[in-house]
Amino acid sequence: MTAVTPESAWRLHPQVSVRPEAFGALLYHFGTRRLSFLKDRTLLAVVEHLPDAASARDACQSAGVAEEQLPRYLGALGTLAESLMLVEREAVQ
Repeated sequence: MTAVTPESAWRLHPQVSVRPEAFGALLYHFGTRRLSFLKDRTLLAVVEHLPDAASARDACQSAGVAEEQLPRYLGALGTLAESLMLVEREAVQ
């Protein structure tokens, strides 16, 4: 499994499209033709904050994730990275 550390920086893969839904969102990767469901609106908010955040921790904090919930959300981001929905990037300075 791909590890997403609190200090690492991520973004959506360029071939991924996000469609917000009442339950969260659908992510579709046009390259791999994979579909992922985000069944948590907070996770959607984290994903939306990733491009502008200096780190995964900052994206989680911006989305309102409490420190004790951070491992759960980092694990979910790791699952998205494993399925190539997310790619690592340089940290924002």
